[in-house]
Amino acid sequence: MTRTPLVLASASPRRRELLAQVGLNAHVVPADIDEAVLPGETPDTHVIRLSEAKALAVAARTEVAGRFFIGSDTVVVRDGTILGKPVDPLDAAAMLRSLSGRAHEVVSGYAVHDRAGGRTVSGAVTTTVWFKELTEAEIAGYIASGEPFDKAGAYAIQGLGAFMVPRIEGSYPNVVGLPLCEVIAALEELGAVNLFS
Repeated sequence: MTRTPLVLASASPRRRELLAQVGLNAHVVPADIDEAVLPGETPDTHVIRLSEAKALAVAARTEVAGRFFIGSDTVVVRDGTILGKPVDPLDAAAMLRSLSGRAHEVVSGYAVHDRAGGRTVSGAVTTTVWFKELTEAEIAGYIASGEPFDKAGAYAIQGLGAFMVPRIEGSYPNVVGLPLCEVIAALEELGAVNLFS
């Protein structure tokens, strides 16, 4: 595999682990940007904008070494409404109840910026996730585990939250937080990596 140093503009350990899973090591430099949803912004537009903003913000920092910068953002969407990270246990419980026994979408944006070439490749990927019908005891127990906090939609499919998900349609890494297939394709398009040479 051809390796070029990558910079991941995210504090998410899950995104770094997904890259490492395919042999790509990334230096983590979190971006500090406003993640508020703009008026009239669709989920796709929102996550692409934030992904690009994260990658470009870190690439603009002259003290950060590297050529290729990866930004990503993930949201949970229920009936067209973006669910962010829960602010407290009551908010987490309300989110989980609203997702119980039905399908929702997880939308992840990605952006790969080539600082030397000045080019950015970006996009968004949507995965449909089904939750089983949750009992109040399951909701309370899951919240008590602490896992729902700092997670869009108040759950983590790669952790204890897997007990709630009988099936998905689409990309599993996308639900974890990084559409890995598309990110690798973008890295290959920009000449950052070649997985099999």
